[in-house]
Amino acid sequence: MSKDIVLAFSGGLDTSFCVPYLKERGWAVHTVFADTGGVGAEERAYIESRAKELGVASHATIDGGPALWEHFVKPFVWAGEGYQGQYPLLVSDRYLIVDAALKRAMELDARAIAHGCTGMGNDQVRFDLAVKAMGDYEIVAPIREIQKEHAQTRAYEQAFLKERGFDVRARQQAYTINENLLGVTLSGGEIDRWEAPGEGARGWCKPRAEWPPQPLRVTVGFENGEAVLLDDRALDGPGLLADLNRAFARYGVGRGLYTGDTTIGLKGRIVYEAPGLTALLIAHRALEEAVLTKQQNRFKPEVARKWIELVYEGFFHDPLKTDLEAFLRSSQRMVTGLVTLETNGGSVQAVEVKSTHILNSKGATYAQSADWGVAEAEGFIKLYGMSSSLWAEVNR
Repeated sequence: MSKDIVLAFSGGLDTSFCVPYLKERGWAVHTVFADTGGVGAEERAYIESRAKELGVASHATIDGGPALWEHFVKPFVWAGEGYQGQYPLLVSDRYLIVDAALKRAMELDARAIAHGCTGMGNDQVRFDLAVKAMGDYEIVAPIREIQKEHAQTRAYEQAFLKERGFDVRARQQAYTINENLLGVTLSGGEIDRWEAPGEGARGWCKPRAEWPPQPLRVTVGFENGEAVLLDDRALDGPGLLADLNRAFARYGVGRGLYTGDTTIGLKGRIVYEAPGLTALLIAHRALEEAVLTKQQNRFKPEVARKWIELVYEGFFHDPLKTDLEAFLRSSQRMVTGLVTLETNGGSVQAVEVKSTHILNSKGATYAQSADWGVAEAEGFIKLYGMSSSLWAEVNR
């Protein structure tokens, strides 16, 4: 007798393999695609048709964009840091995908969840810990299971599907591709071999030869640290980030080649593209630098780095993450204003900041004018450097 299992499904090689693999082991497979904003109508239709082609018991598509914005993008932008100073956590939609899968499981009264994560990467940790935090479910991970017997798992998956009459997209044969509202990541092939990425390892970002000749300028408006305006247009979060993705991808902004320390201890190497998120982070940081105090700007990165580590390593539901977010939210009370961004291609700068909360002194401007005198300046320097000056005097 078949048992119901909910599979987080993307239509890619790994999750396509999971459907017949699970069916042959007695499961009735119900697929869920959580659309977190990285695909268009044509791709959504393909994913649905792919699920039906593979013979699933049911398929559901869920709009995950609003949840991704609310529960990840907002606190991530408040934090303002990448993992190990670079990577912008582009696969953090995994946690919202788990939420969608568990919601479907509740509807079906199913007690088993499946995913297509390998046993070598971080996603398995994120999926499993998120599921465990939300309830008592059986977790099935077919790709982890086949690794015990097949060293070249991707080749085995392709052969397995072809033997059963299912085609595999040419691009999926070369790379593992993740795409959502946050951006695109690509791994596999020459990337895993520590070689220069080929032209096939490209997502949204245009190569330099295709950048427009004229510079791009856009203005982002923030209220309490949340982006709400784009060039005077009020937009919801997912819509605003999608527009930034389209605009800055044309200029190649936000593309990087990243090597990082994974949760399980391996080195992970990926190509990533995050044009909109990169622009948003730069705009937000420029506004923060102007309106937060010196002590806030010094301390906040310490909280941010810990929040980033928790999210990266699978502890999305750990209470410490909630505690840290309370601090980050509080830090955004005065982060309201307009930031103008400009790019000529490749990188982006915040060229103008407007806010009623900029910490300007009425009587002084850095390196230009001051409303204090020589004696006050000399007295401050003497007291401020007292310890170092004494050390030098005593130990000459």
